[in-house]
Amino acid sequence: MSDQQLSMPTKYDPQAIEQGRYDWWVNGKYFEAKDDETKEPYSIVIPPPNVTGKLHLGHAWDTTLQDIMTRMKRMQGFDVLWLPGMDHAGIATQAKVEQKLRAEGKTRYDLGREGFLKETWSWKEEYASHIREQWAKLGLGLDYSRERFTLDEGLSKAVREVFVTLYNKGLIYRGEYIINWDPQTKTALSDIEVIYKDIQGAFYHLRYPLRDGSGYIEIATTRPETLLGDTAVAVHPEDERYKHLIGKTLILPIVGREIPIIADEYVDMEFGSGAVKITPAHDPNDFEVGNRHNLERILVMNEDGTMNKKAGKYEGMDRFACRKQIVKDLQEAGVLVKIEEMVHSVGHSERSDAVVEPYLSTQWFVKMQPLADAAIQLQTGDDKVQFVPDRFEKNYLRWMENTRDWCISRQLWWGHRIPAWYHKETGEIYVGNEAPADEENWKQDPDVLDTWFSSALWPFSTMGWPDREASDLKRYYPTNALVTGYDIIGFWVSRMIFQAIEFTGTKPFDDVLIHGLVRDEQGRKMSKSLGNGVDPMEVIDQYGADSLRYFLATGSAPGQDLRYSTEKVESIWNFANKIWNASRFALMNMDGMTYEEIDLSGEKSVADKWILTRLNETIDSVTKLAEKYEFGEVGRALYNFIWDDFCDWYIEMAKLPLYGEDEAAKKTTRSILAYVLDQTMRLLHPFMPFITEEIWQNLPHEGESITTASWPQVRAEFSDEKAAQDMKLLVEIIRSVRNIRSEVNTPMSKKINMLIKANDPATEATLLENQSYLERFCNPEQLTIATSIEAQEKAMTAVVTGAEIFLPLAGLINIEEEIARLEKELAKLNQEVDRVQKKLSNEKFISKAPEKVVEEERAKEKDYIEKRDIVQLRIADLKGM
Repeated sequence: MSDQQLSMPTKYDPQAIEQGRYDWWVNGKYFEAKDDETKEPYSIVIPPPNVTGKLHLGHAWDTTLQDIMTRMKRMQGFDVLWLPGMDHAGIATQAKVEQKLRAEGKTRYDLGREGFLKETWSWKEEYASHIREQWAKLGLGLDYSRERFTLDEGLSKAVREVFVTLYNKGLIYRGEYIINWDPQTKTALSDIEVIYKDIQGAFYHLRYPLRDGSGYIEIATTRPETLLGDTAVAVHPEDERYKHLIGKTLILPIVGREIPIIADEYVDMEFGSGAVKITPAHDPNDFEVGNRHNLERILVMNEDGTMNKKAGKYEGMDRFACRKQIVKDLQEAGVLVKIEEMVHSVGHSERSDAVVEPYLSTQWFVKMQPLADAAIQLQTGDDKVQFVPDRFEKNYLRWMENTRDWCISRQLWWGHRIPAWYHKETGEIYVGNEAPADEENWKQDPDVLDTWFSSALWPFSTMGWPDREASDLKRYYPTNALVTGYDIIGFWVSRMIFQAIEFTGTKPFDDVLIHGLVRDEQGRKMSKSLGNGVDPMEVIDQYGADSLRYFLATGSAPGQDLRYSTEKVESIWNFANKIWNASRFALMNMDGMTYEEIDLSGEKSVADKWILTRLNETIDSVTKLAEKYEFGEVGRALYNFIWDDFCDWYIEMAKLPLYGEDEAAKKTTRSILAYVLDQTMRLLHPFMPFITEEIWQNLPHEGESITTASWPQVRAEFSDEKAAQDMKLLVEIIRSVRNIRSEVNTPMSKKINMLIKANDPATEATLLENQSYLERFCNPEQLTIATSIEAQEKAMTAVVTGAEIFLPLAGLINIEEEIARLEKELAKLNQEVDRVQKKLSNEKFISKAPEKVVEEERAKEKDYIEKRDIVQLRIADLKGM
């Protein structure tokens, strides 16, 4: 046995073969982009995971698809850059760090801004390290020499450049927006600083009279004190109850101001009266409605939660005291219909426990219309972004066509600080890449930018932009593909496209491959509350990375959700085990063959010609399907070729020459085994990188790693249609004989007589030429092949393309014994049919048993009846002989 065979253990152990391999790849710099001008560049930037915790199955799926694409392109001779990185994820990360501080009895205010940021950077380093370990475990071919982070200095420079440029063009402005406000500490709160608690409250049902005296509209509110800032009442445009009132005006109770009745699809016709009071300065949804209808924003509270001048006679009252008084006044005015007690969820400040007030505040916005128009225009040309599947282009365009100005400021500490300063005396605003020269006279805006603002620049900021001469930017941008889920087309994909057009003059990527969500076997979304989440690292510990990757890549079609199944992952482990065992067999029979000794020019058997033809077909289909991102179909093509064609047929047929005396035939068979296995491992490598590298290293090969081995090419000289047809005939005959043996319970070890009637001399010649295969796999005592064979009366028969097969019963079975055996089987089946039919005719069982149990019993009934009918027919056939 050669050294090649000795280095492959008898048992497939994914943990053992994956151990250390990733470090070997990284240390060998096989994944680093070479900036090789002789090669065509191919680039993908990883959707940066948040530094908030562990990667989930969705990340594993997303990155596996990218790894398949980049490994394949690398093997096809491209200069590949797959750029890794992570996102600072402002709100999510700050929430995690604050949660950690709370557990220590501290808040971020105890640390101060600088101290808190130091703590958050430590968190980032810890979790970035975890993510890299998980990338390694998955086997991702990332170029770590170019790893980026959305808060590193290069990206921060890009963010400032974009902000300043958009501001100077008039596309970034300050405007009013509803935020969470803590009236006790007089500070804005981010969403993560709001704790929701169930408290006793009420729905106050009020009547707003129509100005013309023709009636009223009833509304309900939990915050009657905000009535003072109402500027409209909204109804749904399709609500038949109110259609005739749209455009009329109401008299606002107590205040006496006229307010319009407007139509807006925001209103839920089924909820309450179907009419909603609109207070744009005190409710985020009302704010959006107000924007759409150009309504006035009337702020009726001070920052400390007391009522202001616009509250009229309630000025100076605390908001809750005002609520009590206004309810009393509404009762006296006769417009309060009823008070409906209820428990509802109300936001409280995590700092002071005060009830949070939605409050009109000044924020920073991006003016979206010009940017969206350019992005929509791009999709009308030949150079548009290609969505895969293309139906998702509609989602993208819908978002762009209906987009509103983007609020980009966040009341956080962790993130890109807004590059705007306010003069301490004059209030003048300065926006710039650097602080003003006389910085002591200016105060920087305390807010940070929305996380998506920096993520939107990811494809080009990671390449060195705004340095337009950066080598990576010039060579690898725009990128070739983006892989992401359909749930963030609006949040991220759209923003990357309009920012890229604005700042680089081109689309950021050619293709967007969209996948769905990973769900459990029942189709439910994975969540902590359901307890149905699956940790991909635990799956790898049990079945290996290759099994998980192959399942994720081939388990659904583009754009579809994926149902996770442990059973399917296990079946892929069995597939990998089959590959391992077949490879070991091949290696054990290569007799130490070197790469230089592989010789495919010798005389080939029909099996040799057929497997080379099937390899060509597989290379062609796998390559074409992968280029279209049809990885599920690629998986099926590879599985069928490896399991059925190579393992179940060719290897079995190869044993004839390998165990024979013909040395020339042995050499040819060894060469074909080595060649086909080598090419197959290359095709499979992007999906199963670990096992393929291990096997390839044991095969006769040239080069250091399969990661840089060339992608298989179709070789026209190896396509042989006649051999494919001849092999198809042999397989059909062998399968038919096996089926007949199974039908009459005759084991393969028992020799039988066998006659094959060929339809023509050419078929006869083919069968005679390949008689050795029929003898090996059908085990006949006597085999007759001819064009003139009389029909056999007492024989089992099968018709195949080009021939008829006769297996005389005398050599197969004792007819009387077989009839007796089948009659016993029939009696058992009759009993089962009787039992299940009695059960199904029992009304109590049908009415009380779960539907699933009843369906199972019906399925059993169908199965037993089908089996009984087959046995009855077989008995009749035998008795008629």
